[in-house]
Amino acid sequence: MEHKRIAKLLAVIWSIVAVLPLFFGSTNFIMHILIMCLIWSVVASCWDLIMGFAGIFSFGQVAFFVIGAYASAIITAKFGIPPIFAVFLAGVIAAGIGILVGLPCLKLKGAYIALVTFAVHMILEPVLKGGIGRAIGTGGSRGILTIQPMNIFGYTFTSSEPVPYFYLMLFVAVICSGIILAVIKSHWGTAFLALKDAEEFASCLGVSAFKYKLMVFALTSFLTGVIGGFYAHYVGMLSTRMLGIDLFVTLMVILVIGGVGKFPGAIIGAFITIAINEMLSPLGSFRPITLGAMVVILVLLLPDGIVGMFEKIFLKKKKVRSLN
Repeated sequence: MEHKRIAKLLAVIWSIVAVLPLFFGSTNFIMHILIMCLIWSVVASCWDLIMGFAGIFSFGQVAFFVIGAYASAIITAKFGIPPIFAVFLAGVIAAGIGILVGLPCLKLKGAYIALVTFAVHMILEPVLKGGIGRAIGTGGSRGILTIQPMNIFGYTFTSSEPVPYFYLMLFVAVICSGIILAVIKSHWGTAFLALKDAEEFASCLGVSAFKYKLMVFALTSFLTGVIGGFYAHYVGMLSTRMLGIDLFVTLMVILVIGGVGKFPGAIIGAFITIAINEMLSPLGSFRPITLGAMVVILVLLLPDGIVGMFEKIFLKKKKVRSLN
């Protein structure tokens, strides 16, 4: 999709989202769902950038989200740093860990990167629950039960009044999506695609795989860590249950519905998937199984996601017009 068309689509999406509180602002439950849609749209977009554009099969995005959430909560509690600054420090910590994870991954390819990054995901839970986690303030298996709410210029954002927090998260989501779009439009995006499609040829032309892959690990980890921090201060408590299969599968469904490498498909996919996920809540433990089955069906029916489907329709119409 052309960059101008992506920017226009983003503008339409965020304009529609911005007016939703006018219709649902009095219903806290729906506003909560919309806030979660905004949060997961950023996480999914970051995952799409590293996997769909850079071609790095990283399965550690949930881990960086959790790292950002815990880091922001701990920094606020232990050092008394205001939440608005703590979330950015949490992003820096997540980016640092992302670089450390990315360094060994640069020597690997394909499924091996997926295994290493998913290993980080698996290791994180026992670390947070164990002695090291308790020492730094994770609360062990109990988790963190009280987290200071977001406070900006003396105004405290609370989950009991979700509309102000919705617009705060909308602002953050717009900034993050703008950064991702800028990266895609820049020489970074061209380098990512070149390395993804023909790494050896791109390296011969002087494109440094080490430099660009490490940069995308750092950037996506930073943005994911920041949004994790905002999540922590919104929900007010954290536990390692976030590292369960439910969230991981949900993010996979978001990418499949939106289309991998079809930004801003991840944003559209987030709003559709979170809404479906809430409708499936009566299924209880069968919900992740149902979502998993949806992934298989959607991959077969919509291999390029919703955005990919619209692209094909647009191209067909364009061809018909050119023939006429």
